[in-house]
Amino acid sequence: MNPTSKAQLQIHFCVLLWGFTAILGKLITLPALPLVWWRMLIVVAALALLPRVWRGLRAMSPRLMLAYAGIGALVALHWLTFYGAIKLSNASVGATCMALGTVFVAMIEPWLTRTRFSKRELALGVMVLPGVVLVVGGVPAGMRAGIAVGAMSALLVALFGSLNKRLVEHGDPLTVTALELGAGTLTLTLLAPLMPLLFPAFAGPLLVVPSGHDIALLLGLALACTLLPFTLSLVALRHMSAFAQQLAVNLEPVYAIVLAALLLGEQRELTTTFYVGVVIILAAVFVHPLLGKPRRLQHPEVLGTAEAKGAAD
Repeated sequence: MNPTSKAQLQIHFCVLLWGFTAILGKLITLPALPLVWWRMLIVVAALALLPRVWRGLRAMSPRLMLAYAGIGALVALHWLTFYGAIKLSNASVGATCMALGTVFVAMIEPWLTRTRFSKRELALGVMVLPGVVLVVGGVPAGMRAGIAVGAMSALLVALFGSLNKRLVEHGDPLTVTALELGAGTLTLTLLAPLMPLLFPAFAGPLLVVPSGHDIALLLGLALACTLLPFTLSLVALRHMSAFAQQLAVNLEPVYAIVLAALLLGEQRELTTTFYVGVVIILAAVFVHPLLGKPRRLQHPEVLGTAEAKGAAD
């Protein structure tokens, strides 16, 4: 097998693993807050074992560390709302909401990065609206709060993805990831006492040891669905363009919905209207990379912290 074909298989395997994040989030019995806290803590603990991370921290200025820490707080809120959306609805709905991230980026990135605004990308955002309406109409009324929270999560992806894009060249990627997720863990720790008042549905004790069932799933979520695909995608991206990577990553909601149907039987909870809306949203997501010229990632080794890993691009 030639390197390009092998890279294609590797990146699709990574996207499949990322598709499992929504499934594991539904299967883990912890509320959203402790679920995200444990996931971030496990990844940070694993990265803390790498000498490269500590060397990168020593070389980083305090001002830059503070900037990355602020982005990490947004990452924590993104994951909190992502898993909150899944708990309030189901894995299929949560994954579909994340497809909105690319559209939000099209509107937010020019403002944050001071680049020229694209009328074509604004048209793309308008194109998604009918799909969103159909998705909302195709789920039971009790799940619609999950859609609202999921849309908020996609907006947070657009915010921290665009901010990361401005700062990505200023630090070692593994160090940046450890710093952002470490700051995110601290953010959730500080928010924990307030969560029962702000968002009771997300709240839960942090220091209570999860059950054996949840620990196994959390380890799979943090290691098999975060660190493993990161390493494999790094290898794959040496032999493929950013454009090809973007198209593959856009399949993540598709994988998540198929897996949710096969493993959780969620197709019984949703109507045909929902799936028509999903098709419209995904069509817009696939069109997005076609609006611009293919470009190679300047820093493909950056560990994605979003569920929709291509949103920052």
